[in-house]
Formats: sequence, C-alpha cells, structure tokens
Amino acid sequence: MKWIPRKNKKPLIVFILIILFIAGVLDIIFEGLLFQLLPDAVQAFLKG
Repeated sequence: MKWIPRKNKKPLIVFILIILFIAGVLDIIFEGLLFQLLPDAVQAFLKG
C-alpha cells in the first residue's frame, strides 16, 4: 500500500472494517452464504 499516503491509511482501514462489519451483519440478517456455512448450533442461536 505504498501508493496511499501514510496519513490516509488509517481512515481507509477503518472504512474497510466498517464495510466488512456491515456486510457481515447483513449476511446474518438475510441468511447469506457465510451464515449458511456456520454450524447448525450457531445458526439456531443467531435465529433466536
């Protein structure tokens, strides 16, 4: 990541982490691919 100036790396990493977190939450809500890969016990726990 040399093409990104040092002062802009931290906000970019935070932005990427936020996007990944939102994608994970949406995946669980809509029972997407990653949700389906979870063990049945974890799926049952998340469904309530």
